[in-house]
Amino acid sequence: MLLSVIISTKNHADIIERALESVKFADEIVVVDMYSNDETVKIAQKYTDKVFQHKDYGYVEPVRNFSISKTIGDWILIIDADEEVSQGLKKAIQSIVKAPEQTDLPDCFYLPRKNIIFDKWIERTGWWPDYQLRFFRKGHVEWSDQIHSVPITKGEVKEFPAQEKFALIHHNYQSISQFIERLDRYSTIQAQEKKDDKSLNSADILKEFHDSFLRRLFAGKGIQEGIHGVILAILQSTADAVIKMKSWENQGFSQENHQATAVIKSLEQYKKELAYWIADFQISDSHGLKKVLWRLRRKLMV
Repeated sequence: MLLSVIISTKNHADIIERALESVKFADEIVVVDMYSNDETVKIAQKYTDKVFQHKDYGYVEPVRNFSISKTIGDWILIIDADEEVSQGLKKAIQSIVKAPEQTDLPDCFYLPRKNIIFDKWIERTGWWPDYQLRFFRKGHVEWSDQIHSVPITKGEVKEFPAQEKFALIHHNYQSISQFIERLDRYSTIQAQEKKDDKSLNSADILKEFHDSFLRRLFAGKGIQEGIHGVILAILQSTADAVIKMKSWENQGFSQENHQATAVIKSLEQYKKELAYWIADFQISDSHGLKKVLWRLRRKLMV
C-alpha cells in the first residue's frame, strides 16, 4: 500500500520545510499552493514535483477535495504547513500502511493534535486532544467548503489514543498579533455563513462572550494553564463575540430600542454564573470546613 501526504500552503516559506522534512517517509508528497508570493513553492519543489496551484479562499477547506484528487496513494495523510509529524505518529502510520492484512483496519483515523501556542503546549481550554480527521483510505473522506467543517466519512472511523507520542504537532499561534489577524479573517468568513442569525441584540452578544469565557476558563480548566489559559480564554471568547458583531454589521447595523433592561439582566446572569464557577474552583482547591462552606455557596448559585 502507498501513502500520500497532502500539504496546503500560502506564504509559508518560513515554516514549510519543517513540515516537509517530517513527511519524507511518505511515498508521495502533494503540495497545493494558494498563489504564494514568497519562496514557498520553490522550497516545496525541493521535496516533490507534485506542486499545484489553487484559488485562495482565505481558508483551507475548499482545497481539500482538489488535493485528494491529485494523489495516487491508497492511504492519505493531510497536514497543514504549520504542523509536523512526530516520530511516534510516523511509526504508527507506517505500521498501518504496511500492514499485511488491510481488511481488518478502520478506514479513517482521527489524530490527536498537540497545539503549541505562545511557546507552550496547551493541554486545556479545549486544545487537547483536539482530534483532527487527517489519516484515511482514499475515497473514504470528503470535505464541504464551509470553514472549519467536519468532513463526511465512509466506513469505520477510529481515534488514535490521546497520547503525546501519537500527536500531530501543531505550531499554532506564535504571537498575539497572529491570533488577532486570523480572528479578523476567519470571523469575516464565519459571519457570512451565519447571515441568517437573528440573535444580534446587545444582550445576546454579551451572553456569547460570557458563556464562552466561563466555559474556557473554568469548565475547560484554562485557569490551570496560568497566564496562557487566561489570555486564550479572553481571545477565543472575543472571537466568538466578534462573529456575532460582524453578523450584525452584515445586516446593516440595525438599531435597537430600550435594551438596557436586557443588558442588565444578561450581566446579572453572568455575575451569578461567575460566582458559581468561582465556588466550584474553590471546592477543588480547599479542604475541611472551608470546602464545605464553598459547597454551600455553590449550591446557592444553582
